[in-house]
Amino acid sequence: MQADTKGDIYEGLLEKSARESPKGARQYFTPRELIKAIVDCVEPTPDDTVCDPACGTGGFLLEAINFVIDHYDMDKDQKRHLKSGFVRGWELVPNTARLCVMNLFLHGVDGDPCPIEAGADSLAGDPGERFSLILANPPFGKNSSIAIVNEEGDLEKESTGYERQDFWTSTKNKQLNFVQHNKTLLKVDGRCAVVVPDNVLFEGGAGETVRTNLLKQCDVHTLLRLPTGIFYAQGVKANVLFFENKPAQENPWTKKLWVYDLRTNMHFTLKNKTLKRSDLDEFVKLYKPGEPTAKRRQTWSEDKNPDGRWPSFDYEELIKRDKVNLDTFWLKDDSLEDSENLPEPGILAQEIADDLQTALEQFASIASELGES
Repeated sequence: MQADTKGDIYEGLLEKSARESPKGARQYFTPRELIKAIVDCVEPTPDDTVCDPACGTGGFLLEAINFVIDHYDMDKDQKRHLKSGFVRGWELVPNTARLCVMNLFLHGVDGDPCPIEAGADSLAGDPGERFSLILANPPFGKNSSIAIVNEEGDLEKESTGYERQDFWTSTKNKQLNFVQHNKTLLKVDGRCAVVVPDNVLFEGGAGETVRTNLLKQCDVHTLLRLPTGIFYAQGVKANVLFFENKPAQENPWTKKLWVYDLRTNMHFTLKNKTLKRSDLDEFVKLYKPGEPTAKRRQTWSEDKNPDGRWPSFDYEELIKRDKVNLDTFWLKDDSLEDSENLPEPGILAQEIADDLQTALEQFASIASELGES
């Protein structure tokens, strides 16, 4: 069999494991249809260096490789770069890192030198490397933690904030730390697409500090609000944040934030109504890959099209919002207006379970912090 055939079989086994296993690969597995849409938006080139600082089983890295193979007629140097040097990743869990390395190897990526740092906490410090493209879905969960050995010799996790000079603020929020880390890893004019939970958009304190600096120092141009029910980890309400790193200047780089809402009045499940690539077609078309954001046009209008899913928000409006809140709403939730518009009972039950799971995790995080203090 050809290398790509064996690689596709391996990817299929990883997805089957994520779908059926109560633990295992599922927590590291991002829906591949979502990954494809994100990669179609950022359009990797043969000359890029692509990084995922929390790479899991390598889905983002592989899709970037596939995009380049499908869209470019490469010369020898570019083909060599694609096999060795194009992708770079970090993965904290050794077993998952091994799955990733095998996944890359079966898709034709050289294993020597190994492109994946196994067992490495990518948030621990600045590696010194810089990349032109970052694609990432960091692990869900609010607090960062480090593994320590207690007095009894048992391994336990301790909540921690990272003290790094390249960070805007110190926080225990893992996702906010990854946003800051991704900014550090980017070359000037480098692009980033990162999956973040809702709390990154509205949390005060450190969250406000991170969002304020990100809007000023980067061009934060696009936010994709994801529907619930598409991730194997339950209780996840997530978004994809797209931004570009920029050189230092006095004026803020962000001019407009374009937001696409794929969540309101959209219902998906992992079994009966799975997310398909076609569900993201409108977003990718409106994103206008490869074109300046100035060419984008809103589909939402308060008077003419109140159901449009694609408005934009000026920097001046965003920076004046309470806590620089980026969690924007404009669509009417049909289920709140008319009980006849409620989703199917199975979907509704899963959404309730997801909300309860999210609340439980937040309470557990608060209880853990109170216990430490």
